[in-house]
Amino acid sequence: MSKNSSTTEPCNVIVLGAGAAGLMCALTAARRGRQVVVLEKSNKIGKKILMSGGGRCNFTNTSIASENFLCANPHFCKSALTRYTQWDFIKMVEQHGIEYEERKHQQLFCKDSAQQILAMLRSECEQAGVTIKTHCEINSITSLLPTDQAPDDKQNTPYKIAFSQSKNKEIHQHSLRCDSLVVATGALSIPTLGGSGQGYDIAQQFGLKLTERRAGLVPFMFTDEFKAVCERLAGVSVDIEVSCNDQDFSESMLFTHRGISGPAILQISSYWYPGDSITINLLPEIDAGAWLCKVKREKSKSQLKTILQQKLGKALVAELQNLWWPDQIETPIAEFSDQTLKDIGTQLNQWQLKPSATEGYRTAEVTLGGVDTDGISSQTMAAKNQPGLYFIGEVLDVSGHLGGFNFQWAWSSGYAAGLYV
Repeated sequence: MSKNSSTTEPCNVIVLGAGAAGLMCALTAARRGRQVVVLEKSNKIGKKILMSGGGRCNFTNTSIASENFLCANPHFCKSALTRYTQWDFIKMVEQHGIEYEERKHQQLFCKDSAQQILAMLRSECEQAGVTIKTHCEINSITSLLPTDQAPDDKQNTPYKIAFSQSKNKEIHQHSLRCDSLVVATGALSIPTLGGSGQGYDIAQQFGLKLTERRAGLVPFMFTDEFKAVCERLAGVSVDIEVSCNDQDFSESMLFTHRGISGPAILQISSYWYPGDSITINLLPEIDAGAWLCKVKREKSKSQLKTILQQKLGKALVAELQNLWWPDQIETPIAEFSDQTLKDIGTQLNQWQLKPSATEGYRTAEVTLGGVDTDGISSQTMAAKNQPGLYFIGEVLDVSGHLGGFNFQWAWSSGYAAGLYV
């Protein structure tokens, strides 16, 4: 059953999306005395916050720099990141008594639960008077802005949002008017948590350009004979250095039934394009060829697999020997020529793999690309061509590395817009 609301209610600010960026923007604007309504299509707010960091929420990083972000304009994110820093968010976390810990690579996690971060944002929104509505489906957005109105003249309410809200098995039709409309709808990654392309549709409706979009921070898949190797090694993890397109990351790699994952692989996936190969260094601290030749002189009776198992584990070495020295598996290392050991060392230090694809948006932590930042003010997050329209968070062409950077972009961009809406 569908019911219509009788009036179009006015408010100052409407935020589309109750994720990290949307909630930060809402509470920041409401603290300034703005009347803010957040419309969320899902049944609950902050779903990505709750699932992040294995349920502990990697909410920021103590080492934030523009170099940790991918954007067609590498300078775009600097203003917002400077205005609202990781230390500002940490201060809020501490004020709410949330205990946190620093893990490797300066990543900060809740000691207890991601629920605490969401509860903090919800509490801040409630104290500031933000109205949050869930189960909302946007039907239409109409600009009521006269063509001759100056961008900073807010005497007329420039947007009307018509939306459906399901409640008690009934669908109610509503409409709201606002001065400022903030698009914080997220992007295409992990559709089960509410990811969609709605924000891109809104951008195009108002004449903003989009950059090419693809999955980022995502596992790789293989369709060649290496897929069988991955299946046999599923669950095995190894510390590596991986490189592609002049970028490299040192972290762990995890074999899966479909291919390879783990922090190092997720990081490099953001720099990989279909057809590219990646280079994996299985012994990143060692010149493997020189080391094997040295071991040959010191432990001549040992088998090569026995030497390597100490560093790489039995299961992985069993696969490597079938790939690289299948005819000498039982041969003592003394019977390998130095050149053969150097060649195997090169393989260990520069293992070339060619993924067939990534796992795509289904498991991607971010969407690379998005609303072209050339059309957005880096100071305010406002569309340059459309007064009163703002874009924040992942919908923009700004994507961070793994490790709390994407949350910091959400906090920073949300805060920047919240000061102006």
